[in-house]
Amino acid sequence: MSLFEEIGGMPPIEVFELNKLYADDPSPLKVSLGVGAYRTDEGKPWVLPVVKQAERQIVEDPSMNFEYLPVLGLEAFTNAAASMLLGGDSPAIKEKRFLAVQAISGTGALRIAADFLAQVVPNITRIAYISSPTWENHRLLCLKAGFNEVREYRYWDAQKRGLDLNGMLEDLRAAPERAVVIFHACAHNPTGVDPTQEQWRKIVEVVKERRLFPILDSAYQGFASGDLDADAWAVRYFAEQGMEFVCAQSFAKNFGIYNQRAGNLTLVANTANNLANLKSQLTILVRGNYSNPPAHGARIVSTVLNNPQLDAQWREHIKTMSGRLKAMRALLREKVEGLKTPGSWKHITEQIGMFCYTGLTPKQCQFLMEQHHIYLLKSGRINICGITTKNVDHVANAIHQAVTTIQDDDVDKKA
Repeated sequence: MSLFEEIGGMPPIEVFELNKLYADDPSPLKVSLGVGAYRTDEGKPWVLPVVKQAERQIVEDPSMNFEYLPVLGLEAFTNAAASMLLGGDSPAIKEKRFLAVQAISGTGALRIAADFLAQVVPNITRIAYISSPTWENHRLLCLKAGFNEVREYRYWDAQKRGLDLNGMLEDLRAAPERAVVIFHACAHNPTGVDPTQEQWRKIVEVVKERRLFPILDSAYQGFASGDLDADAWAVRYFAEQGMEFVCAQSFAKNFGIYNQRAGNLTLVANTANNLANLKSQLTILVRGNYSNPPAHGARIVSTVLNNPQLDAQWREHIKTMSGRLKAMRALLREKVEGLKTPGSWKHITEQIGMFCYTGLTPKQCQFLMEQHHIYLLKSGRINICGITTKNVDHVANAIHQAVTTIQDDDVDKKA
């Protein structure tokens, strides 16, 4: 008998299962609205020209080699990433009250943060709060890191298809002191709904009042508004208010280097006195996990961010990508409303970033997949990047049919 014989299986990861279903579908009408990756209006991946240019510079650099990076990563990358996040004039940077750790993209940065808080920081309440809904990996990585419990705070108001600020604040006020709370820095996944600046001020007030510890997840800086500084406003406000926090950055989306796994974790403290000890603890965490990070993605980002000409070019690419998202939102809303589809669809353009939380039910989503070859998460989240000028009519018509055919009181009816 095998030692492994009685181990049961786990359910498939929904977004990757959708990719497989899409790839196996022979229909010429098929549309992928699942995985969070940018696509051109031709439905193709886009390798940013500035990334190609940076790669050429890296390859042609006579000093380039494949030696190990330091355990905490490429310093030119981590410093540039922290500066992009906090702002070059940030007091935390000027006063050297921060640490930056290269990570295996945003997920790796979040896991380092969760490990650090659950295993190293002595006064943390090992209860983590995540938004309802949120990116599903938030719960998993907190539990794997050693948190005793993961709770949800209200975020999405299904009736108004917007932020449930009052519910959110009520739940945060009920959290135990020193609990950990994960916030989306911008372009909330999956809802596309962010707090306003005034709402963020109220949120931070409660965080300070309850002495909660924030983890900020910044996976989409630039994708929310097209402006890197505007999208970092919430993170910088936490710093401005004297908060101690950690922030996980991913460069998968805004550089289009998904499989290079370039990420950064920035820790902001209110004093520099103990940073050497914190750095040593983070070093041991990384050493016991993956020893040290891969170089190529970090080199790409570092090459761009530390070169004013390349940085300016990259910021134009950000505007191109965010501009296409805004255009596709407007076009999809126009098409759906033009069909007189029941309900309000203004949330399509009110939401921001890569994702739209459509409000479609799981049965309606299943209808879209089975009857129209449109692949999306059962939560109703769609990747706006998957919408093109060529398929938007097909998508809008399918949504119209789903809404008019699959009713809440008739969810099993088929077309």
